[in-house]
Amino acid sequence: MEAASVVPLKKRTRWKSLKRDRALYMMLLPIIGFYLLFKYAPMAGEIIAFKDYRLMEGIFGSQWVGLKHFKMLFESMDFWRVLRNTLMLNIYSLVFGFPVPIMLALLLNEVRKDWYKRLVQNLLYVPHFISWVVLGGIIIAMLSPSTGVVNIVLKNVFGIEPVYFMANSGWWPVVYTLSSIWREAGWGTILYLAAMAAIDSQLYEAAKIDGAGKLRQMWHVTLPGIRSTIAILLILRMGHMMDVGLEQTLVLQNNSVLDVADVISTYVYRVGLQNMSYSYTTALGLFQSAIGLILVISVNRMIRSFGERGLW
Repeated sequence: MEAASVVPLKKRTRWKSLKRDRALYMMLLPIIGFYLLFKYAPMAGEIIAFKDYRLMEGIFGSQWVGLKHFKMLFESMDFWRVLRNTLMLNIYSLVFGFPVPIMLALLLNEVRKDWYKRLVQNLLYVPHFISWVVLGGIIIAMLSPSTGVVNIVLKNVFGIEPVYFMANSGWWPVVYTLSSIWREAGWGTILYLAAMAAIDSQLYEAAKIDGAGKLRQMWHVTLPGIRSTIAILLILRMGHMMDVGLEQTLVLQNNSVLDVADVISTYVYRVGLQNMSYSYTTALGLFQSAIGLILVISVNRMIRSFGERGLW
């Protein structure tokens, strides 16, 4: 009797909650609709990775070919080249780019002049809102071997001959990584600053009483306070380890550096859309998503083993 009475009680409580917050749930409907329409519905198209897709025959009318396109994919030298380049650029961004927003947030958190803090924040955020087409043009112009300000300084100040940064396979990944940091680091500080704002100020007072300076306060109070935020963002970042933005790469790459600049996104654009190899590139996209999922699950499990909450 008691167990039977608990279930209706829970249903009534849930119904009351839904009725009370119906306005909030109504506001959630467009977001749910967006994800259903643009994220989940297109997943049905993944079936063409196992078919010899023809536009005239459609998705369901095309002939089944099983794992043919996956076999072609793993036997292709171009695939292994773009996979290597994609992982290389993502590892550079993870190692050198991921800590930068944390360091910027730590520094900004210590600024006590509000007007100066707002000014620096605005200057850091601005690149995020500029298109890569514009930013890429600025970067290429700055690094030009003849008129670029960087080469002018290198020649006139240090006596170094002009360097063809954008046409050099050694320098191109460096330029790519630094440009990514320039555009996104300031925007990434927002989450960390919000997490720092939630840290109890009494912890800082206790640290001061114990004789801790600013660096020790950062290490023993601020960083532990944002550890969970760092863990969540790291998990999400690992989900993109197989993905490199198309726009930035297309703007910065050229034929001289394709050996290091050709990544999965540009390869899919060139082979899938321009050459209309839809099934082949869909198989590549499915492989890309599967590896990303495995990375997210693995890193989430590792984060949980360290005592953090993780994504689930």
